[in-house]
Amino acid sequence: MNIQAGPLLKDIYYPEDLRKLNKSQLFQLSNELRQYIVDTVSIHGGHFGASLGVVEMTVALHYVFNTPYDQLVWDVGHQAYGHKILTGRREKFHTNRIYKGISGFPKRCESEYDTFGVGHSSTSISACLGMAIASHYKGQNDKQHIAVIGDGALTGGLAFEGLNNAGWLNSNILIVLNDNCMSIDPNVGGLKEYLTDITTSKAYNKVRDEVWNLLGSMSKFGKSAQDVASKVEASLKGSVFSQQSNFFESMGLRYFGPVDGHDVNKLVEIFSDLQNIPGPKLLHCVTVKGKGFLPAEKDQTKWHAPGLFDKITGEIHKKHPAKPQPPKYQEVFGRTIIELAKENEKIVGITPAMPSGCSMKYMIADMPDRAFDVGICEQHAVTFSAGLATQGLTPFCNIYSTFMQRAYDQVIHDVALQNLHVIFCLDRGGLVGADGATHHGAFDLAYFRCIPNMVVAAPMDEPELRNMMYTLQLEKNAVPSSIRYPRGQGVTVDWRTPMQEMEIGTGRLIQEGEEVAILTIGHPGNFAVEACQKLAENGIYPAHYDMRFVKPLDEEMLHEIFQKYSKVITVEDGVIQGGFGSAVLEFMADHRYQANITRLGVPDRFIDHGTQKQLWKECGYDAAAIIEAVRAMVGEKVEVEF
Repeated sequence: MNIQAGPLLKDIYYPEDLRKLNKSQLFQLSNELRQYIVDTVSIHGGHFGASLGVVEMTVALHYVFNTPYDQLVWDVGHQAYGHKILTGRREKFHTNRIYKGISGFPKRCESEYDTFGVGHSSTSISACLGMAIASHYKGQNDKQHIAVIGDGALTGGLAFEGLNNAGWLNSNILIVLNDNCMSIDPNVGGLKEYLTDITTSKAYNKVRDEVWNLLGSMSKFGKSAQDVASKVEASLKGSVFSQQSNFFESMGLRYFGPVDGHDVNKLVEIFSDLQNIPGPKLLHCVTVKGKGFLPAEKDQTKWHAPGLFDKITGEIHKKHPAKPQPPKYQEVFGRTIIELAKENEKIVGITPAMPSGCSMKYMIADMPDRAFDVGICEQHAVTFSAGLATQGLTPFCNIYSTFMQRAYDQVIHDVALQNLHVIFCLDRGGLVGADGATHHGAFDLAYFRCIPNMVVAAPMDEPELRNMMYTLQLEKNAVPSSIRYPRGQGVTVDWRTPMQEMEIGTGRLIQEGEEVAILTIGHPGNFAVEACQKLAENGIYPAHYDMRFVKPLDEEMLHEIFQKYSKVITVEDGVIQGGFGSAVLEFMADHRYQANITRLGVPDRFIDHGTQKQLWKECGYDAAAIIEAVRAMVGEKVEVEF
């Protein structure tokens, strides 16, 4: 469907077109840009609330600053839809997050206006600081550097490291703090309370406005006025208001704000003034996530990425309203941990700011003293879990696979080295779909299997997830472990069926066969089941083994396989390099078996966005690819339609 742009927006292809407008037209343009985002996302899907909340900020930034020469860095990138529309991609915006279309996040190879590729949180300040120092080194002292970071992303440790270094280096960097009290779920922690204190202090804001008027007039009245304004500002921030205002100042950054992040004309004035203030500085903008679309303002978590919806009624479309759907892996985890916790008082739950996404929200609601949202702090989440484990508790630390990469040292140094009983539940393992390369959980099998003391497991379906969670929380299995499972859903769960203990490091035979053995780990086992059914219709009967554990491998089963089969196919929803297939190859080499092995999985490159089915096919490990691999091994032509 062709989305119509408003009368001002239709003539804006790049920021240079935007800068031709009168300042008085920016309010209308902001409304048109917001409506264009609503119109497009309602039909094509994508992230939603975050971009609506920064429409005015986006317009003002590109209006004032000379992008792309001036470097504008977005943190995470959920909020960058308006930025994309204003920087040459309006006519392609309907392909956002669609296979072979534009990315849902800023991406350097996509546009020169995307100065830094993002998708994970808290990177903007460090990246922008590097750009500022590089510009100074090259003598480009007129170049501006702006990092836009949300209050949620600011809770990440990397953001604090960047703040600390930015102030010390006295760099030419402007940090725009987009404060809406939200990430995906409501923010938590001391920083949230601190920012709330600043934004709600009437006395502070009254005097701050007077100071701002002085500081904003510096360029007009010369150095003497600047000295006076600085003294007044210092007096303000060092007196009765110090508890609310000295944090950023103490790190060497000049703090300005809070200001209304939806007053586009005021923002233009402020950004124009800040261009002339040297050194590191932070502008605190208060915004509303989902601004301008009432349902998104009321339920900001639900409307972070709502799917397709009716832009008039706000009703979110259901794909199959009449067809009952099996529970998602995430829901199975959320319900199962509560079941286990009711029986085992040592169990606690930890998530770094994803209680809704990973379904830890159920435990937080039912057992608030035993479930913890620690903010966007993956490193802290892991070491916090390690601390809990030293005192005899059994933490289930639930982190998306792609975000677990950020806490790799903590897993090694704080958990595995001390052999602590922490159970990592890695959500979104494998290719996740439309979020693309920054969010695919393709590496965890490879990066966990090389760590001593670790148990690395992956269920083929949701009942197996329950059994693995039950098994790994048992006291006799008190070792570091991980369970990885994909985004989405598989089979229906009978909640009345008791969870069963499995022996760690054991696989299971799914189907007896001849000539070829298919070895799978995790969810791709379902692809193999489908492939075996199709092959059987053509008189070909490969064996299928669900290995369940990458570490320890079921060596007894592997001995049986290599003694019986000289043709083996491994299938995994992760990188081939160093992953499950590599583990099987190592076993074969260590025991001097001779076999023809084909490894199917994610190839040695970063995979772009698309639906999961499209990406499984592209990477060559869906059911059709398994059939082709079997066909190549047995030397027979198999015609199968999907």
